[in-house]
Amino acid sequence: MTDTGTVRLHRVLRAPVSKVYRAFLEPGAMAKWLPPHGFTAHVEHMDARVGGTFRMAFTNFGTGKAQSFGGEYLELETDRLIRYTDRFDDPALPGTIEVSVTLREVMCGTDLTIVQTGIPAAIPVEFCYLGWQESLEQLAMLVEPNIPDA
Repeated sequence: MTDTGTVRLHRVLRAPVSKVYRAFLEPGAMAKWLPPHGFTAHVEHMDARVGGTFRMAFTNFGTGKAQSFGGEYLELETDRLIRYTDRFDDPALPGTIEVSVTLREVMCGTDLTIVQTGIPAAIPVEFCYLGWQESLEQLAMLVEPNIPDA
């Protein structure tokens, strides 16, 4: 099974580009919005710089089974582009996934485009697409509120 899949997503968020960019690079934010519904996340480490690495795990809340993965930051352009790799620890999910996140300021907030390539054949692309849709709903709930300081 060497075939791989690709997922392309697009969303407009009512939030400044800088806030959306930070949500992809801060461990606490990632743990809050990235795991799809029914999962929790634990970020072991995150060194958000070109050449830096990250490591995290998603845990299925119902079964308790965790799937750990990590990757490397390939390209970072502040408030514009994040490109990184993902590699699962599970040998049944071989290969390297590449994710490209493009941000563009628009009149009402941020235009967000995500392209994920190299999805292992063992993972149905529809599941990735569904997971990303759920994650992006949670991202919107994190970045769109404008809560003033007390």
